[in-house]
Amino acid sequence: MYRTNIRVRYSEVNAKKQVTMSQIINYFQDCSIFQSEDIGVGIDYLEEKNCAWWLASWQVEVDRYPKFGEQISIGTWAHDFKGIYGHRNFDLQDGEGKQIAKANSIWIYMDLEKQRPVRITEEISKPYGLYPKLEMEYASRKIEVTEGAEEYPAFTILKGHIDTNFHVNNQKYIEFAEEFLPTNKKILQMRVDYKKAAKLNDRIVPKVLKTGDQIYIVQLCEENGSPYVIMEYKMEI
Repeated sequence: MYRTNIRVRYSEVNAKKQVTMSQIINYFQDCSIFQSEDIGVGIDYLEEKNCAWWLASWQVEVDRYPKFGEQISIGTWAHDFKGIYGHRNFDLQDGEGKQIAKANSIWIYMDLEKQRPVRITEEISKPYGLYPKLEMEYASRKIEVTEGAEEYPAFTILKGHIDTNFHVNNQKYIEFAEEFLPTNKKILQMRVDYKKAAKLNDRIVPKVLKTGDQIYIVQLCEENGSPYVIMEYKMEI
């Protein structure tokens, strides 16, 4: 298992001096990347193999959002490898060691030259080890979408949205989606299903559907309507 301790910085909080869901995803993503670097299978190692881990889905539950200046601890561990998929848990703890957020994620091991998934070998999986998975109610990766979503004006992907895989970083989609959620309600849970990677200068069409008092479905789509990503948010009442 891998864990890192940090202090919440001013650049990481919103107008309420609290961390957002998209920033929690940044913490989790950075923690997983640093683990890979520290065990010798990081970015340079993958570049030599012309391979990469692409994120397929998130399931995140938050009890409390950290505040500016607070000491926090982020942990991550692999709990399963099957075929082309790696399964990874995360948790976020406060300064007293109390868990305040947790997540499950599914990753796909990609051959970048062939642009297709490939089977995960023991050479790739062994350095991570396997640990017991978190106690949580594991939801389906698939997010059901019904008719009636409100469509918003399209926007263009800029250079600052692109990561080392030359497509939009997974966290950016969540940051985009937060613009269409209520600002006076806390996100309790989030699921994300990544469908297709957006690239520089692509146009994104947001579509938002509210179902009931708590659930918001945000789709970020191509101009032809095909989704890049589908996100489900459960908000406080």
